[in-house]
Order: sequence, then C-alpha cells, then structure tokens
Amino acid sequence: MFVGPFDESIIKRAREKKLVEIEFVNLRDFGIGKHKTVDDTPYGGGNGMILRVDVLVDAIKKTLDKKFKQEKVVLLNPRGKQFNQKLAENFAKLDHLILVCGHYEGFDARIKEFIDDEISIGDFVLTGGELAAIPIIDAVTRLIKGVIKEGSSQKESFSPLLEHDQYTKPVEYKGQKVPSILLSGNHAKIEKWKTNESIKITSRLRPDLLKNQKD
Repeated sequence: MFVGPFDESIIKRAREKKLVEIEFVNLRDFGIGKHKTVDDTPYGGGNGMILRVDVLVDAIKKTLDKKFKQEKVVLLNPRGKQFNQKLAENFAKLDHLILVCGHYEGFDARIKEFIDDEISIGDFVLTGGELAAIPIIDAVTRLIKGVIKEGSSQKESFSPLLEHDQYTKPVEYKGQKVPSILLSGNHAKIEKWKTNESIKITSRLRPDLLKNQKD
C-alpha cells in the first residue's frame, strides 16, 4: 500500500539524500503459528477481527532502537487527537517515529500500555491505518531540514495561518486581474499584503486557527 507515494517527488529525493529513512514493518513477520496469524475474533462477540496485542508488542519492540535519543510510538486510531501542522512539527524533531497502523476491525485495547500517543487524521473511516500513515509521513518529512528549500515550510497553510492567494501569468484573464500590489516591486508592501490576506482568509474560513493563536 506504500508503493508509489514514497517513491516520487520530494520524499523520493529526501530518501535518496539520506535525509530520512522510511522502513516498513510487516506484522505478518511476528504472526502466531505456521499461518502467521496476526488477528482473532473479539471476546464478547462482534463483527470483524481484532489485531492481537502480543503480535503488535513484538513488532513494536523489534522496531524500537536504543540508538535514538528521541523516539515515539504512535498508534493511528480514530479516537486519537487530530493530526495537524503543530504535531507534524513536533514529530519532525524526533529521531525516530514509529507509526502503528491498524487494519481489520481494530486493536486489542491492551496495546495502549505500549504506545506514547494516539493520532487520527480526521472523522472518517479508512480501510486501514496504512492510508492514514501516508499523509503523516509526508507532512513530517517535508519539515526535516534540507528536504525542501529553507524557510518554505514556514510560509505555507497552517503555519500558523492559511496561505494567501497566489497568482502567475497572465496578468489579466477574462477580466480578472492580478492584484496591483504584487506587480509593484515593493517587497515590504507585498509582504504586508500577504500577511493581511492570510489573516482575512483564515478569519473567514478557519477562525479556529486564529483562536488557537491567541490561546
């Protein structure tokens, strides 16, 4: 499920430059018995299959590495706090981030004793945590020093405001013109315009971000 997203564009170059290392850990390698079982039916009844705690813990312990000073194990779970840019920035400061991806109906609840945090990417249902891990890895990787141009990540949406509108050629298209300030060459005024526009757009579309800034 991870083939493709991490073999293209920015993340591909980051991996080639050894700025980030992405390792895939297959739970089947820690499965039980000759069939490498990783899940079982839920006690008390219910639909679906539940990932076994013993399998998950074995996989986590094998993946933990004492050489890393800052290491965190994160369970991808709909109950977790919602992933955002601030969390991406915090994760980017770590030496080692382990994302535990669920599948089937869920996890044995006892896994929570062996993790550091729980994260969700939104209020919707996916076929597996692998799909949730992809945007998290992308968001974190691009914040690592050297992955993208210095300073670029600080001027994007949610850092901390929504980004201002941007324009390119042609100057006029079907009666719609590029704001004259952007053509003025006055960089101080342009930066002020961009900041004001970001505040106005954020206030209109995501006022909660402005409230978070005040808090």
